[in-house]
Amino acid sequence: MTTPVLTARQKRRLPWILAVGIFMQMLDATILNTALPVMAKDLQVSPLNMQMVVISYALTLALIMPLSGWLADRFGTRTIFLTSIVLFSAGSLFCALSSSLEELVFFRVVQGTGGAMMIPVGRLALMRSFDKSEWLDAMSFAVTPALIGPLIGPLLGGYLAQWASWHWIFLINLPIGALGLWFGMRYFPNFTKPGGRMDISGYALFTLSALLLTLGLDWAGQGGSGALFSLLIATGLLMLWGYVRHAEKRRDALFPLELLAVRTFRVGLAGNLFSRIGISSIPLLLPLLLQVAFGRTPEIAGWMLAPMALSGIAAKPLIVPLIHRFGYRRVLTVNTTLVGLCVMSLALPSADTPLLLFLPLLLVVGLVNSIQFSAMNTIALADLHESQTGSGNSLMSVNQQLAISFGLAAGASLLRFTHQQEWLTHGDTHLAFRCTFIALGAITLASTLIFKRLHHGDGDNLAQRI
Repeated sequence: MTTPVLTARQKRRLPWILAVGIFMQMLDATILNTALPVMAKDLQVSPLNMQMVVISYALTLALIMPLSGWLADRFGTRTIFLTSIVLFSAGSLFCALSSSLEELVFFRVVQGTGGAMMIPVGRLALMRSFDKSEWLDAMSFAVTPALIGPLIGPLLGGYLAQWASWHWIFLINLPIGALGLWFGMRYFPNFTKPGGRMDISGYALFTLSALLLTLGLDWAGQGGSGALFSLLIATGLLMLWGYVRHAEKRRDALFPLELLAVRTFRVGLAGNLFSRIGISSIPLLLPLLLQVAFGRTPEIAGWMLAPMALSGIAAKPLIVPLIHRFGYRRVLTVNTTLVGLCVMSLALPSADTPLLLFLPLLLVVGLVNSIQFSAMNTIALADLHESQTGSGNSLMSVNQQLAISFGLAAGASLLRFTHQQEWLTHGDTHLAFRCTFIALGAITLASTLIFKRLHHGDGDNLAQRI
């Protein structure tokens, strides 16, 4: 491995550079949702058909992430990090210049390709630049924007859509990207590790499976033919089976199957995938509900998402004491039930409900979501051997992005499907939202059964260390 000698200034600047990248990606991931109805009007499409603008980005993150480490090792962390910023910024510029939904979705894929490499490669460079004893402080500083982005993103998106133009939602990335590029060229180290092999066959099977399953979910909600839906889902599952067979024969598989032999990892992975389906749809569906069904402004929609982010931040100090007191199994089974009930409860408010009565529900949603994410992620990695943590953490990150993609696709598909059922909703858009929230909440409630497979003592050793 090529290990450059870092100056004291480089070590001081590196967490800042990674923080800029994280802030840019987290801002972009949350700023768009409140502006979708305004964008749909300008692009002359239905607001209920804008989901691919969000899904394409999340799915691209999931599909490109597995390549980031191999690319960084082969071409250098500095080279790939700077390339990721250029791709992200160029994608942002062309998103702003798009004149059709198809163009916008294509350039969201370009943007997502840059975003998928930016944070993993930045994190890799930081871990190689600091001693293990310094990791916690450096990483804690760098990830602070991950808490700030979801708070200001919806607000900024709402204000820009209402008072300026939706194009600024993407153009705002350009000065941030220029700042990251300038600092990266001056201070970002270029670690290389030649000789590593990439499981190209496994990668192709895995990504095709994820892509086809997501497209199948999205196609189902468009009222397309059942034959094509069945073909997409069946082919996606066949590709997944093909990956399993492939991984059984390769010791250097993209994601080794030995990870699934660890019960807590297996439960955490499955729980993450299914319980996030309902959770992941809320940032897309809630702004649409407020604007399309309730007639509220983008500005109001942005403000209504802020309480979820605030209570999510406030919940962080509660998580460790809860796990110490009740254990992972009880926390996850009870909290998953609460998450499912909260998703269902979003069907209760109407257009006449005062916003102040809406706020307590959103505060609780943010609180239980934060507990859910932290508990699921830590139990999944609790019993992995040190040699498994790298591939396990990588698979966990990809699984989370896939869960977001599936959740967005499922939420949008259920909304469109119920809206098209005259016998059920009679063209009532709000009733379609209500049916969608109830269905998504039921899926989340069902995922409680996954966490019941945990044992009472699971994660106790980890809980004592956190």
